[in-house]
Amino acid sequence: MQVAVCGPAEAGPEDLAQARRVGELLAERGVTVLCGGGGGVMAAVAAGVRDRAGLVIGVRPDDGTAPGPIELSASVVTNMGQARNAILVWSADSVIAVGGSWGTLSEVALALRRGGIPVVVLGGWRVVDAHGEPVPGPVHAVTAEEAVRLALGT
Repeated sequence: MQVAVCGPAEAGPEDLAQARRVGELLAERGVTVLCGGGGGVMAAVAAGVRDRAGLVIGVRPDDGTAPGPIELSASVVTNMGQARNAILVWSADSVIAVGGSWGTLSEVALALRRGGIPVVVLGGWRVVDAHGEPVPGPVHAVTAEEAVRLALGT
């Protein structure tokens, strides 16, 4: 199973701690983790995965000349900018978004448009319609443990 963990490169301490814990939990379950291959939430989840001797693949938006986080097991260099978000979510069996940025929102939206996979939001975005009602689709979690349980369907 492959789980994409998405989140902003600029993240606060709480989101970084949640992302690291998500990485640890997924690695403990033998899940291959995909991330955007950058800093912030992406580096934190990679560090959590590697701390538990797991496998984490960075799907990079750039040409690979700048090094990614040292915690990555491997990188896929797309040189596609933010279009790599589609590659990331289409490569996953489920998606966990930690925190929020415009890039993270696009990953959540792309995963929901794809359909057929769990999309879990841990902190960050809550999308509402014109009447202020939550838009159906993403499942919201409060803890890293809950996010992983929802993403894995356990």
